[in-house]
Amino acid sequence: MRDSDTLHIERTPGGDYRLTTSIVVDRDIDEVFEFFSDPHNLKEITPGWLSLRVRSGDRIEMAAGTRIRYRFRVRGVPAIWHSEITAWDPPFRFVDEQRLGPFRRWAHEHTFEATEGGTRAGDNVTYAVPGGSLIHRLFVERDLKRLFAHRHRQLKEILENPAIAPGTARRRADRGRP
Repeated sequence: MRDSDTLHIERTPGGDYRLTTSIVVDRDIDEVFEFFSDPHNLKEITPGWLSLRVRSGDRIEMAAGTRIRYRFRVRGVPAIWHSEITAWDPPFRFVDEQRLGPFRRWAHEHTFEATEGGTRAGDNVTYAVPGGSLIHRLFVERDLKRLFAHRHRQLKEILENPAIAPGTARRRADRGRP
């Protein structure tokens, strides 16, 4: 799967960027939404070079207003990310927005649609970066393409594996299993 087949980034009239991508996984919509409903599963689909860690505790009840804290590394530099769930509509969509972190703006709408082949999981992200178009072109765009390509590979591997029940990825990792 090539990035250009599944991921598009464009500049908005207001100067922000808009990233859109989607993937179809062979799982029921409720199972896919359940997987995304556990913020700890984000680590399972995030590249290792980001060293992502959830700092909000073991069990997080997802709903509009839920705030989640993360630590990670951007090109080796420690960073923090605080997000808030601003829309929660199971099993069809939710939105997380950065409240503190490396972007000037980050609003990420996750969408889920039942299809004949399973579930289409979509990402619609509006974001802005410090340093504007130069920093975006030199660093951010490439890193986001790599991140979402990795995420798609991991989603397929985890969610299309019949031996793995949704929501168990983190529990498997906690026990040291691949």
